[in-house]
Amino acid sequence: MKPSLLEYDTVTKELKVFMVGLRFPNGVQLSPAEDFVLVQETTMASIRRYYVSSLMKGGADMFVENMPGLPDNIRLSSSGGHWVAMLAVRPNPGFSLLDFLSEQPWIKFVPKYSLVVELSETGSYRRSFRDPNGVTVAYVSEAHEHNGCLYLGSFRSPFICRLSLQHV
Repeated sequence: MKPSLLEYDTVTKELKVFMVGLRFPNGVQLSPAEDFVLVQETTMASIRRYYVSSLMKGGADMFVENMPGLPDNIRLSSSGGHWVAMLAVRPNPGFSLLDFLSEQPWIKFVPKYSLVVELSETGSYRRSFRDPNGVTVAYVSEAHEHNGCLYLGSFRSPFICRLSLQHV
């Protein structure tokens, strides 16, 4: 089966396919109103939206495309928007990572640049936090807001980082 967005009903044991042909889907988040689901496509640097209720039920569209980094996970923010952790920045936005790597077979590492963005409920950029050298936390793969702090996790670090949002 091609990479897909699926729903499994634990009562009926029925599996429904919502979206097919996604490119490296990674990170799924239900909206606060539970009317749509956001799915990140890491290698395409984009986020797709699939409507699970309302008049748009069954429809899909592009929520955000051509992001400045490669999205790894997505979580709700206290402002009604979404935090998106980027595991790497894109050296030349406008191309997918696969396009870039296919032309650069000599690449052996990805820079330790960390990026987290907050998107509004409509997908526009609100703010971002960056660690250009990956000194505090490198390869951010998770951003979770709780009690006025943003907790950042990385698949490469044995710790989490806490950022107070009160003064930023």
